[in-house]
Amino acid sequence: MKASPASVRFGDLEAVCTHYFGTPRRSNGSHVVYTMPWAGDPRVNIQNDNGSAKPYQVRQVIKAIERLAALHDSEEGPADE
Repeated sequence: MKASPASVRFGDLEAVCTHYFGTPRRSNGSHVVYTMPWAGDPRVNIQNDNGSAKPYQVRQVIKAIERLAALHDSEEGPADE
């Protein structure tokens, strides 16, 4: 996805989002909205564009996954030794 955001199929992006973010908050026609666990703009919106994902939305999903991973890492804290 990182290497070629313009060639991602919508169904694949939707599966990735559901895996990382859970069940979508809303699915309305071609739009699917996922809620994020942080303050600010806590959502990721993806849109079906004739079977393809929009490249800017693929990049947004990648950033959200990275932020989610960082949030998860910070909650775990340092390992006990």
